[in-house]
Amino acid sequence: MILGSCACGKVSYEADRLDGPVVHCHCRTCRKVHASAFATTARVHRHHFRWLQGHTLIRKFESSPGKRRHFCCACGTHLIAEWSHLAFVILRMGAVDTDPVEMPSTHIWYAHSPHWLRYGEELPHYSEGPKSPLLLPHGADK
Repeated sequence: MILGSCACGKVSYEADRLDGPVVHCHCRTCRKVHASAFATTARVHRHHFRWLQGHTLIRKFESSPGKRRHFCCACGTHLIAEWSHLAFVILRMGAVDTDPVEMPSTHIWYAHSPHWLRYGEELPHYSEGPKSPLLLPHGADK
């Protein structure tokens, strides 16, 4: 069982399982909607997906003809997307609360990726927020 929810906790859902691979989408629309370099997504057949709570807080935005993105109107969390003519919904993995077990398998729309995006071990890693002047705004350390 996969559980997901918005940032404020007022909207939640469950999915029986993932019915497609986990992918990182770099398309311009996903980057804008998520205010991020990419959105990690996975497909779930509609009959494996259920909203649990917060139905009245769910709003939809048609980002492309036939594609609706569902989000919480209280906190703005983007939860799922769907193409009206397809038999699945697209989970936004950043809103998933349980471990889906599957790891991302590929990047899609990579040609839309911003030039500043970097991956891998060349960047420092912190288990929590770093306590470093490197992350202060330029000039704030003076």
